[in-house]
Amino acid sequence: MAVEICVKAAVGAPDILGDCPFSQRALLTLEEKKVPYKRHLINISDKPQWFMEISPEGKVPVVKFDDKWVADSDVIVRIIEEKYPEPSLTNPPEFASLGSKIFPSFVNFLKSKDPNDGTEQALLEELKALDEHLKTHGGPFIAGEKVTAVDLSLAPKLYHLQVALEHFKQWTVPESLAHVHGYTKKLFALESFQKTKAEKQYVIAGWVPKVNA
Repeated sequence: MAVEICVKAAVGAPDILGDCPFSQRALLTLEEKKVPYKRHLINISDKPQWFMEISPEGKVPVVKFDDKWVADSDVIVRIIEEKYPEPSLTNPPEFASLGSKIFPSFVNFLKSKDPNDGTEQALLEELKALDEHLKTHGGPFIAGEKVTAVDLSLAPKLYHLQVALEHFKQWTVPESLAHVHGYTKKLFALESFQKTKAEKQYVIAGWVPKVNA
């Protein structure tokens, strides 16, 4: 039986998959495990009543397991791993939080109006740490040859970082971070990623309110 999942619809295009990196993370996990699922696209600016009943905070993603709707991508991914253990996506525990500060650092830099406030430097430090890890652990993924949960969490965030910073700040990841470049190329080429990513225009549209705030 297909798992039901509610994810964000694109801004201004309610029939097209939207730009939520946490929704994509859940979809990636289902795809990598070959779990059949039924996708509901939720228009975040005009949420249907039935959705508000299952997700009172109005947040996506939410997934239905055994007739119960569950929110929060961390929880969702953990339940998918328990229910569908093969193929395993479990990380070695010491890698589980690797790169976890990249997304907040990216958001701070993206929203920053002051080029000297240190937000760019903070993001670079996080990306350098990821580069160093990939260099010393052989890659191509965080835990080695195989994709694990930490890669599926990072992939959508690195995609947002790439698309939004190039568009709004004409900023790209420095060429010197060759391992990060290789890693993102490998992640974005995954069949599961291609199937679950939002188009660039919708990623940009999703960030406009935050950049202008």
